[in-house]
Amino acid sequence: MLIVFGGTFDPPHVAHLVLAECARVQFAAQRVLFLPAGDPYHKRVEGRPAPAAALHRVAMTRIATQSNPAFLVDDREVRRGGPTYTVDTLLELHAEGERELALVVGADAWADLPNWKEPGRIRELARIAVAPKPGGPAPGPGAVEVAMPPLAVSSTLIRERLAAGLPVRYLLPEPVEAYIRQHGLYGARGPFTLAP
Repeated sequence: MLIVFGGTFDPPHVAHLVLAECARVQFAAQRVLFLPAGDPYHKRVEGRPAPAAALHRVAMTRIATQSNPAFLVDDREVRRGGPTYTVDTLLELHAEGERELALVVGADAWADLPNWKEPGRIRELARIAVAPKPGGPAPGPGAVEVAMPPLAVSSTLIRERLAAGLPVRYLLPEPVEAYIRQHGLYGARGPFTLAP
């Protein structure tokens, strides 16, 4: 079994890592494949900053996952260019011999799945594992909820806190915060420093 975990990872944070590990254990999978989105067109919202460049999101995801040997980062969706579709990635993985797949999605993505390209084919190619939304309903038929502790951490929250000069320590891995500050992402202010 291979866990397929796609997303913007803008930036990757502790809830992403907890979700990936909980899904890996729940499905008895040996590996979790993190797939940063190439062109997250559905994330573009007027009045909000565009997502960080793909090269930064891939680099941050590699940094965030480096301590777990079961976590792998695959940049195929970034290399593909243009809008990327989950069904195409799942078909590629099947062609590479990966027949047992579990696709991890958030509760919002699960609710929006009927609007994705070829949602029926996605369900044929992979089991759907849904990250629970704190206070939200269970996913219902056609998906399995990932058993994980509730964590109200999101990339949006982290970007907002960084832009406001608020601390994000413990919300994401320290090396990811250092990368963000080094590259001036999300309006982060000041150098990365650890308290004594």
